[in-house]
Amino acid sequence: MTPSTILLLIIIYFGTLFYISHRVSRKDGGNDAFFTANKNSKWYLVAFGMIGTALSGVTFISVPGEVGAPSGEQFKYFQFVLGNALGFIVITKLLLPLYYRMNLTSIYGYIEQRMGFYSYKTAASIFLISRTVSSAFRLYLVVIVLQRFVFDFYNIPFAFTVLISLVLIFSYTYRGGLKTIIITDTLQTFFLVTSVFLTIYFICDRMDLSAIGAFEEVKNSNYSKIFFFDDFLGSKFHFVKQILGGMFVTIAMTGLDQDLMQKNLSCKNIGEAQKNMFTFTGIFVVINIFFLSVGALLYIYANKNGIAIPTDLVTGKPRTDLLFPEIALNHLATIPAIVFLLGIIAATFATTDSALTALTTSFCVDFLGMDKAENSKKNTVRTRHIVHISFSALIFFVILIFNSINDSSVVGMIFKVASYTYGPLLGLYAFGLFQKSRHVKDKFVPVICLLSPFFTYLINENSAALFAGYVFDNELIVLNGLITYLGLYLTSSRSTEKISF
Repeated sequence: MTPSTILLLIIIYFGTLFYISHRVSRKDGGNDAFFTANKNSKWYLVAFGMIGTALSGVTFISVPGEVGAPSGEQFKYFQFVLGNALGFIVITKLLLPLYYRMNLTSIYGYIEQRMGFYSYKTAASIFLISRTVSSAFRLYLVVIVLQRFVFDFYNIPFAFTVLISLVLIFSYTYRGGLKTIIITDTLQTFFLVTSVFLTIYFICDRMDLSAIGAFEEVKNSNYSKIFFFDDFLGSKFHFVKQILGGMFVTIAMTGLDQDLMQKNLSCKNIGEAQKNMFTFTGIFVVINIFFLSVGALLYIYANKNGIAIPTDLVTGKPRTDLLFPEIALNHLATIPAIVFLLGIIAATFATTDSALTALTTSFCVDFLGMDKAENSKKNTVRTRHIVHISFSALIFFVILIFNSINDSSVVGMIFKVASYTYGPLLGLYAFGLFQKSRHVKDKFVPVICLLSPFFTYLINENSAALFAGYVFDNELIVLNGLITYLGLYLTSSRSTEKISF
């Protein structure tokens, strides 16, 4: 595909999203529609749309790329996905009923009622920092693909590519917010899921493989090992570590994250929200199997056709997360290339538009108190627009910083950072839910949540020496949460009045 063709496809794609946004939000651009979609979302639309939000361009590119990484990861990511599924079940049965019972717009309102003002602001701040960083990482991955295969052809600077991407996202989210996102993410998830299946079909067609033949080819390859039980202490791939990491990362990054929970809270009632989550969980597990299969087929195809893993243009190091775009855009036909582009754009922009909406909602509700203001006031809507622009600008600068220092796979970096940023949230909610007879010293909570990632980092850096060779992976978030929990317990006091929520 030529860069001009790719650029035209992007323009048509975003034109469609903008048209949908205009149609959805033209009658109601108020705060209630932006924050909660008027609490009238259809559960099946939310469930399907959440797939695009949860997967992102990271899953679309980095997960297939890591299947054949030199570190020997193969299908080990599926262990993490099984942990994700357990985490979704915990969210559905434990957290969603709590949020609905308290009728929350921002889920951090629970911390305010349970622990106090400073704890509440700390929890909301952790989310704002964590989601800004993780969203920037996800968008960065797609931007480097667009830069490499499109905008470098026109000598457009990387920073301008990032700016264009964020302006496009802002253009269709700033008015309707969640009400628009529910519809646009459904469309984008359709493109994402369709592109996965069609990519498998096109690669199999090029290698003259039937569905059964492709299954046998993947099964008999060097890429299909799923479960790792060797070397519990020294291996990051061990089954137990991956399951624990997947479960608790999901609880923190989904259940304690305003982004995905905001969609759930837009359903009519708790029954529909839980139906949404169970449906979403099943689809999530199945679609990840196909992403990993895409990865194995990509490496098999590359080996048979002498295609090397692309290297970073600056460092010269192999970039496994660029193998998929390299094959799709340079070694397959035009239709597969279009399918790939629709998939990666849909995956990443479905995540970023949702994150921008959630960040705006959290700041407006948790720091500006807009849920207590009248939604019809024009000045509150204007303020919300300013907040939306500000977070777009913040993500822009974070991406530029990350681009200047990143030298590893984006998928690994996202979950590594999440272990440090989301860990204190895990400890805060765990303490609130399981220590109902103890009251925290509210002013100490910000200090505890700052110190916890610091101690977690020290332990992680010296874990092999401290724990007989033990090496942490994504389960590091559990340690971070435990340190926060312990700090809250040691600075809290017992009360005769038991808290009911």
